[in-house]
Amino acid sequence: MQLTEAQLNQYDRDGYLFFPSLFTPDEAAYLKGEAEKIYQEDREEVWRESNGVARTAFAAHTYNEGFRRLGAHPRMIEPVSQLLDGDLYMHQFKVNAKAAFDGEVWQWHQDYGTWKRDDEMPEPRAMNIAVFLDDVTAANGPLLFIPGSHKVGVVEAGHDLETTSYPLWTLDRAKVTELAERGGCVAPTGPAGSMLMFSSLLVHASPPNISPFGRIIVYLSLCHVDNHIRAFNRKEWIAHRDFTPIKPLSDDCLSDLAASRAA
Repeated sequence: MQLTEAQLNQYDRDGYLFFPSLFTPDEAAYLKGEAEKIYQEDREEVWRESNGVARTAFAAHTYNEGFRRLGAHPRMIEPVSQLLDGDLYMHQFKVNAKAAFDGEVWQWHQDYGTWKRDDEMPEPRAMNIAVFLDDVTAANGPLLFIPGSHKVGVVEAGHDLETTSYPLWTLDRAKVTELAERGGCVAPTGPAGSMLMFSSLLVHASPPNISPFGRIIVYLSLCHVDNHIRAFNRKEWIAHRDFTPIKPLSDDCLSDLAASRAA
């Protein structure tokens, strides 16, 4: 999958692209079932909210075949490689849940801000993919983006160790307000199987989910192989140290697996 000139221009302007229904309902449903199984496991890679419900499962591509295939799917690897101009490795892989009623906030932040400060990633030659495994609506904790905020570079941030179970380098309200007054604030929503690509510098967040409808989104953080991290301060399953270039699989790699498991 290659991006058009119009898409490249849109990404440069806004810092993100949205592809509704890029993956089929069967592919999304299969991965959702695998995520729910992982959330039931007692593993250190699964982080939980303060009340015990799953918040995120790290590195699922290293212990689950479906997510391994998703991590090398050409529908995401090819356009990211096009944008970053070269081979990619997986810096981080998360399966994030927003449980019905209990899914907590992800504060305003830039992902590259964390990767620079904690992992010593040299440049923001990295970006995120988000694949919806549920329908994401205005009600169940969608991602919030400030379009164009990737243009301002790395923003000063504070290390929040208290708001949620996961430590995060977060932006203060004044800075978020300044950026939003300039670029607005959007919440891309769509059916399960939709995909977002967004810059590692894009300022984003997500609100708590107090609706009765949960949602699961897979986040893949892809980095140019020459831009790999230099510091190993975090556990390997949070910030990966395998810088081997990802070789894209066939386009039917996930649909074949979903069909075989359903048979």
